[in-house]
Amino acid sequence: MGFTDEIWHVVSRHDEQPVGDITIEDADFPWLSGHFTPGPGFPEVKPLFDRELALLDRVNEEPDAWEAAYDDIVRAVTLVSPDGPVPEFLLHIRNDQAWFRWSDTPFPDA
Repeated sequence: MGFTDEIWHVVSRHDEQPVGDITIEDADFPWLSGHFTPGPGFPEVKPLFDRELALLDRVNEEPDAWEAAYDDIVRAVTLVSPDGPVPEFLLHIRNDQAWFRWSDTPFPDA
């Protein structure tokens, strides 16, 4: 696929400060993954990603807790492809790795 070596950006929704960049290393539809380089806004949101991953390990036991934690991430950051912001995404960041999937169209409200 043509995603390898693309750079996607994670940006703060609050002040548009760079949170980090993801250099795509692997495209395994529907997931993209790659090296995460933190930006100046990452320290502020890192605890949100840490909490989300901790809850992801127990998502079957605590789905509401995971959803609430992920909602905090969506309120805090946006994901920007080389073509511009994507309306929907599921993004995980652990250390220097990130993996995500996205949609070009907004999800319907549940």
